[in-house]
Amino acid sequence: MTTAPPADPRTPAVATPPTRVAWRDVIAFILLACGLAWLVTVPLWLGEGLASPLTGLLLPVMMFTPAVATLIVMFAFRAPATGRLRHVGMWPLRPVGRFLLFMALGLVLPIVVVIATVLLAGAVGLVRLDLVEFSAFADQLAAAAPAGTPLPPIGLLVAIQLAMIPVAAIINSALAFGEELGWRGWLQTALLPLGPWPALLITGAVWGLWHAPIILLGYNFARPDITGVLFMVGGCLAWGVLLGWLRLRSASLWPAVLAHGSLNAVGGLVLLLAASGAAPDLAIVGALGVVAWGVLAVVVVAIVLLRQFRAGMPAPARVAVAAPFSGGGVR
Repeated sequence: MTTAPPADPRTPAVATPPTRVAWRDVIAFILLACGLAWLVTVPLWLGEGLASPLTGLLLPVMMFTPAVATLIVMFAFRAPATGRLRHVGMWPLRPVGRFLLFMALGLVLPIVVVIATVLLAGAVGLVRLDLVEFSAFADQLAAAAPAGTPLPPIGLLVAIQLAMIPVAAIINSALAFGEELGWRGWLQTALLPLGPWPALLITGAVWGLWHAPIILLGYNFARPDITGVLFMVGGCLAWGVLLGWLRLRSASLWPAVLAHGSLNAVGGLVLLLAASGAAPDLAIVGALGVVAWGVLAVVVVAIVLLRQFRAGMPAPARVAVAAPFSGGGVR
């Protein structure tokens, strides 16, 4: 008979994936995140809606409500009791090669998806594009500038806008972290005992419904009703699979954070490339619209066919080969 050596007190706690869903903690998290979002937007509902001067302040605050819900659940409910940084994917940042690869994918994939969405929507006639004069963007600039103000060449301004997308993605990631800590960090991990697909889809649906306070004010789709909320849920389900895959495959939160920031940075591309005239219907041709759902479905199918839909684990915590991302729980 052999005895195990005593644990080294210097060894950091290693979090393992949960073996069952702690529904009390999950429900508490969802109620906190959504309730805080409604609370933050009360001044908009009682005032001038999205036209309020407070909008620019309150929307970034709202983006941190999932992070606040995460902290409350982790420390008040002790969920999880140990290994919290590993549970939400903030640490460790290795294997370094895999981490850097998925950070690059987090930056690039949303840009590629949105570009493909805009070009596809233009090709099938869902939006009129002007890739020479950029007339819709030129009209916006002319309307915003004081009368008689000379403007630089529109092509130069568009080139600057496009070149700044990676920089804007990094800047936007600071705010996206507030959401991703909650969605892909805490909630998706807590739901993994249901299996990867249910965890991704439920997280995406909750993410979409969380936007209801501002969607019902006309944000994103100019549909201040249930249809706007449903379009938002659809968009978040589609993007949630991609962001959730980045989280699982990299075993890190940060690629999903950067991807969310990249999506926010490139989300208005169709408005930059559209022709003047009728405004594009963002529920159809926008980054969260129906065409993007189809593009994302193609990307997901490609990832599945390449056998990349599987979960990774940080190197120090690896005790077994990662389970395939095709059903069952992550073990």
